Amino acid sequence: MELLIVVTTVAQQADARRLAQQAVIQGLAACVHIDAINSVYQWQGQVEQQPEWRLWFKTTPKGHAALCDWLQSQHPYELPALYTLSPSHIAAPFGAWLQGQVRTPQEPVQNPRQ
Repeated sequence: MELLIVVTTVAQQADARRLAQQAVIQGLAACVHIDAINSVYQWQGQVEQQPEWRLWFKTTPKGHAALCDWLQSQHPYELPALYTLSPSHIAAPFGAWLQGQVRTPQEPVQNPRQ
């Protein structure tokens, strides 16, 4: 089983919660972690230091493209940072649960405990 983690940041907690909830409801991600962070970056010739909210979307290879396309269309930033991490190991029970949660729009949510 393969897990992919798509990471992005937003400025507002409300945006983080909205993106996380909608991604899970739509089956694009099995779960999303939200962290408060401080970011330092250069934007339009200025060094910026801002609080942000980092989102870690847990998905599968089959859901990856749809999640990234959806995030690109829903993201509040003009130039969102979207990148994907691929862990080298995933616990089998969690992997089975993850596979049952991420789906294409035509697939229903599966419960691995049934």
